[in-house]
Amino acid sequence: MSVFGGEIGKDGEHRFPVRVYFEDTDFSGNVYHAAYLKFFERARTEYLRAHGIHHAEMAKAGLAFAVREMTISYDKAAHIDDLLEVGTRMAEATAARFILEQTIRRGNEIVTHARVVAVLMNDKGRPVRLPQELRALLSGS
Repeated sequence: MSVFGGEIGKDGEHRFPVRVYFEDTDFSGNVYHAAYLKFFERARTEYLRAHGIHHAEMAKAGLAFAVREMTISYDKAAHIDDLLEVGTRMAEATAARFILEQTIRRGNEIVTHARVVAVLMNDKGRPVRLPQELRALLSGS
């Protein structure tokens, strides 16, 4: 896996590097709370790509993932020029949804963590069951 797309560790966690830029910060120089959502989204996309799941291919089939629920905890502040790492791992995959645990670290220090519940939607905006092949890719089996 390239450095751009991150890498999957032996523990099964996908790791994605993120540099904090000026545009990610607020007036205080800390990362603006909504910028963490962008970091998590990019890491989720690369996590899926690392598992052979590509948004463009899914869109051609009339499918897309949607975040159904997200719980986020801001533990520490990140700052301009920080090099962060977003860790993403599968917590659970069922026929209708999957749950990812995501953690943003600065070195060994946890900055922010989130639990994300995602579902698969068809082109009419309705939730659909995850096809077996997709569940197999997500579970790594």
